[in-house]
Amino acid sequence: MYRTHSQILSPQRRPLTVAVLAGLMGMSCLPALAQDAAKPAEKSEPKTLDTMVVTAQKREEIMQNVPIAVTALTQQTLQDTGVRDIKDLQVLVPGLTVTSTQSEAITTARLRGIGTVGDNIGLESSVGVVIDGVYRPRNSVGFGDLGELERIEVLKGPQGTLFGKNTSAGVINVVTRKPDHEFSANGEVTFGNYGALGLAGGLNVPLGDYAALGVYAAHRNRDGWMKVVTAPGPRSNNRDYDQDFDTFRAKLLLAPTDKVEIVLSADSTRRNENCCTAVQLVSGSSSVLINKLGGGNAIAPTGQADPWARVAYSNRDTTQKINDRGVQAEVNIDLDRWGGARLTSITAGRDWDAVNGRDFDFSTADLIYMNPQQDESYARVKFFSQEVHLSCSTDKLDWLVGGFYSNETIHRTESYRMGAAYEPYLSIGLLSMINPALAGLPNAATFMADATGRPYGTVFAGLGALDHYKQDAKSTALFSNNTWHASEALDITLGLRYTRETKDLQSAFSNPNGSLGCASYFGPTGISPAAIGRIAAALTARGVPFASLPAANQQALISNVVGYSCLPWANVLHNGRNTHQSRSENEWSGTVKAAYRWNPHAMTYLSYARGYKAGGFNFDRVQSFDGLSSGGQGITPVNDTSFPGEFVDSWELGTKTTWAGGNLLLNAALFHQRYTNFQLNSFLGTSFVVRSIPEVVSQGLDAELLWQPKAVPGLMLQTGLMYADTKYGKHIPGSDFVFPGALYKLPGARMSFAPQFSGSASLTYEWDIGSNLEGRFNIGGKYMSSYNTGSDLDAEKQQGAYTVANVRVGIGARDRKWQLELWGTNVFNAKYVQVGFDGPLQALGTPEPGNPKNTYDAFLGAPAMYGATLRFRF
Repeated sequence: MYRTHSQILSPQRRPLTVAVLAGLMGMSCLPALAQDAAKPAEKSEPKTLDTMVVTAQKREEIMQNVPIAVTALTQQTLQDTGVRDIKDLQVLVPGLTVTSTQSEAITTARLRGIGTVGDNIGLESSVGVVIDGVYRPRNSVGFGDLGELERIEVLKGPQGTLFGKNTSAGVINVVTRKPDHEFSANGEVTFGNYGALGLAGGLNVPLGDYAALGVYAAHRNRDGWMKVVTAPGPRSNNRDYDQDFDTFRAKLLLAPTDKVEIVLSADSTRRNENCCTAVQLVSGSSSVLINKLGGGNAIAPTGQADPWARVAYSNRDTTQKINDRGVQAEVNIDLDRWGGARLTSITAGRDWDAVNGRDFDFSTADLIYMNPQQDESYARVKFFSQEVHLSCSTDKLDWLVGGFYSNETIHRTESYRMGAAYEPYLSIGLLSMINPALAGLPNAATFMADATGRPYGTVFAGLGALDHYKQDAKSTALFSNNTWHASEALDITLGLRYTRETKDLQSAFSNPNGSLGCASYFGPTGISPAAIGRIAAALTARGVPFASLPAANQQALISNVVGYSCLPWANVLHNGRNTHQSRSENEWSGTVKAAYRWNPHAMTYLSYARGYKAGGFNFDRVQSFDGLSSGGQGITPVNDTSFPGEFVDSWELGTKTTWAGGNLLLNAALFHQRYTNFQLNSFLGTSFVVRSIPEVVSQGLDAELLWQPKAVPGLMLQTGLMYADTKYGKHIPGSDFVFPGALYKLPGARMSFAPQFSGSASLTYEWDIGSNLEGRFNIGGKYMSSYNTGSDLDAEKQQGAYTVANVRVGIGARDRKWQLELWGTNVFNAKYVQVGFDGPLQALGTPEPGNPKNTYDAFLGAPAMYGATLRFRF
């Protein structure tokens, strides 16, 4: 029999009789819960909140019946708060943090303090991004203008049973608008500060009785909000963090019968922007030398760093060109022969690529950089996926079985160029580390030339590193998620997923300039006696009594000189290397849930989930003293850059309650998540290293309230609070985690990017003006308690508590034919750091707090922006 709407809200169920799967499939399935497509509609009577629908379990269900912590955001809420992409979304979701670093192509999401630091395409995300049922495989591939939205669901905690690997912290599930059979057209024009201009439009056209077409296009541009000192150049653009992109999306709906629905989709986005420079949080002693080499205004002077002046230093180009395109087909078939079960097939192909220039030293001294050229800086991800699942709902059982396959190919080209200031900087910097007085000697700048026996200006110059990576990855999975209605009040859910993953990485390393400085030290069996003699003579000529020093001190000096001469981009031992790495994983993940409905208005659930995030390879030049990835600093290339898979065991005790006739929802969940082999990606001043942390625990409380008071028509409040205590385990092996190792602060400490408290709120009020107009006001904001923005937890990277608030006020016709809105984002101009990091080649001291030799840089959050938007529809 079919359940009525009231039965969906408060199910009437009979005990389950044990039966084989084939028998269950033969039962009559209940119809899918329908939902109207979100579109710019005329004003109508508001629905009660307890009718909100989500697809957190890959079937449409009332949100209050789903035993998962979900934040669901409607199209209107997203529009009111100005959400166009996933980065904008964080203001509405407590516990969600989204950051970018050296490029907008390097963007990372975190939930409950758990996520993957960007800057390494070899690492996959802990927070999965799914758009219209298609998983986006890598950091940043899912971050762009999302077009016309129906809703966004943020699922917290491991979701691997249904959404697969790399969802160990949660899922951001984006549902865009589907075409319908009513003609409509809409557009918007936006103007704002920093010269912002936005144009967007959508069209929905019925094509006979069985088809409809929806298209959306947008263009947005804006000047950069970061001022850039370019000094002698060659960079001439004195602004950064600008915006210039175009996007196009199309969907074709085909419904040849009432049992078959096909949606064909295509999208394309192009970005051509300048991003991302960094500012100095703290300028260490190296800034004196950088300013000297850069002509006097090359970096914030020592003790005078002012990040909130929003002035960056960069003499090299930060152009970024990003293209993202894809096609997909979703087919839904209701099968009468299987008792009305629904067969769903989602086929997708995506192609993403990026070219990005980088000024690695974040100064105008010409030290080290990457040109924005495809043959020197390129990343491309090609991805094909196929998912098929069969689902059915009966009085006794809701079941789903399915399979998933994906094939991903990554191409990456990485390069490092050394400018004219690199050689004298390294020479003087090395001497200052031995004795600060030596930096002022007239022959200090030629130290490396004398130590290597090469003419000054030829020791380090030109294209030092040019590396190519190609990774092929295949993933196959079988999964099932089933809910047994044990009684009228009790549901038991069992989900299980088996995943097989294979990865194959080919790496080719080259040093086009020959790394002549580093190469000068080596003979057939290692560092040659002649090289030792040159280093000794160069030091002696600068007042260092090398010959009278103990042997251990002599060896330490030689090791320092050779080590700094053979940094990854200048290390001749990498030249000509070709490596092949393979790994395969066969893993189980799953969930068990029990949900008890005390009455039609209150449900409690207890869940356990096992999540999995795939292992992989570090796409970077890795070197250590012993040739092992876990080894300390050294110059021996590491051939095995693999890291193991990450796992999480999660417990959650939650409740979902409905009040005020369905107009007030209050939900809360206690959670405890224990991660093993947590993948930590850290920048240690010269390269990125990946470490597997034995244990990370995230535990706390997640609460949310939605209120639509009947006594105040037009008022809507959505708010949430997250308390998360996310810490590393106390025992982490390895020299990096013991002083003076760069990561010695981690054991037992709160993780970076993990505020203890975060809260969000969105308040909307709508009222009539006269007989034909309406007004609308929205304020949305997010509070974050203090947290550290650096993966090594340096005190200088600590971010204090802050609040970001967005405001929008508008007036328009009641039938929504037009609306004019004034808006502001970050209206109180909150000052916050996205990511803090060691200044490249500028953290010359030990990592204890307050070391005056260290420079710390940061990528900042955006300042206050404001403008006006005119919307219209036909």
